[in-house]
Amino acid sequence: MINEIIVYNRNKVLRFIYSNFLKPVFFLMDPEDIHDFMTWIGRILGASSITRNIVSLFFSYSNKALEQKILGIKFKNPVGLAAGFDKNARLTKILPSVGFGFGEVGTITGEECQGNPKPRLWRLEESKSLRVYYGLKNDGCKTISKRLRKEKFTIPFIISIGKTNNRKTSETKTGIRDYVKTYKEFTGIGHIFDINISCPNAFGGQPFSDPVKLHKLLLQIDKVSTEKPVFLKMPPDLSSKELDEILNVVKKHKVDGFICSNLTKKNSSKGGLSGKTVEDLSNQQIQRIYQKTKGEYVIIGSGGVFSAEDAYKKIKLGASLIQLITGMIFEGPQLISEINQGLVKLLQKDGYKNISQAIGKGNKFSNP
Repeated sequence: MINEIIVYNRNKVLRFIYSNFLKPVFFLMDPEDIHDFMTWIGRILGASSITRNIVSLFFSYSNKALEQKILGIKFKNPVGLAAGFDKNARLTKILPSVGFGFGEVGTITGEECQGNPKPRLWRLEESKSLRVYYGLKNDGCKTISKRLRKEKFTIPFIISIGKTNNRKTSETKTGIRDYVKTYKEFTGIGHIFDINISCPNAFGGQPFSDPVKLHKLLLQIDKVSTEKPVFLKMPPDLSSKELDEILNVVKKHKVDGFICSNLTKKNSSKGGLSGKTVEDLSNQQIQRIYQKTKGEYVIIGSGGVFSAEDAYKKIKLGASLIQLITGMIFEGPQLISEINQGLVKLLQKDGYKNISQAIGKGNKFSNP
């Protein structure tokens, strides 16, 4: 109880400092410059066990009620960093100290990609969203895999893979080869694969959200030998019919789960929108997948998570894990600890001893 009070008050102080001093300064500056600066800071803090332990004192939180074993992988808590922040896997050492239960790196592509022309990141303060037009900027699978091959991860990591953002990969066969190249490069690195079929900012759009092309892609993925679970990163703008068609394709392949969801293209003439703008779309998709599959697949909920209540809603709709980026940018890095501590209180209020008991309980279909 004393520890809970200490963490609660620590988070209140950190929130005050971020909201009143750091955020006003950060939000005066170019968002991509701030992102690059924070990545640099994260790399420095993650380089030493001393600095990692100091960061942990400020941001960590643990409770057995949050621990789960999913697909044979242990998660200390359900809150993870979504793909798109740690594009080149530079922050894998510091993320555990910030309080994340898991992380996701990338999206990583077959070839190095400079991304779309700047500017390519905007804050939309009124809607608590980001407009993102990066275009899969990353160092490419060879460089990043070489960097990670000898690293020992202390939390689970998802490897997000996509096709290189250029005209060549817009053709189905070359696009599939590009996915498979990255997939093979990371078979022995990380814990889970995320096949990103939903980037709204790459050349050629989202061809592999088409069920026929998706089937062809997954046929080639199936041929690569790996014991790692495979997830699909879903576009949030799918109609119910389009989503059902993808679910029918997935049944034929070695897919273990879904990440719901990526950026929405609605109301955005350039790039995709994250944060509160995509929250309802994400929740609707989680609910439909859980209902249609009767909880057969693991779902990671992503989009609009700014509080424990936001995260809990996704969990009760059917998500086993939660991801965020935008909430952390608007609310501060202490948000991870706030969400985890808040989830424990919500579980206690509903009479659950472990977070796994709450999964899907707010949906029309619930596990017995």
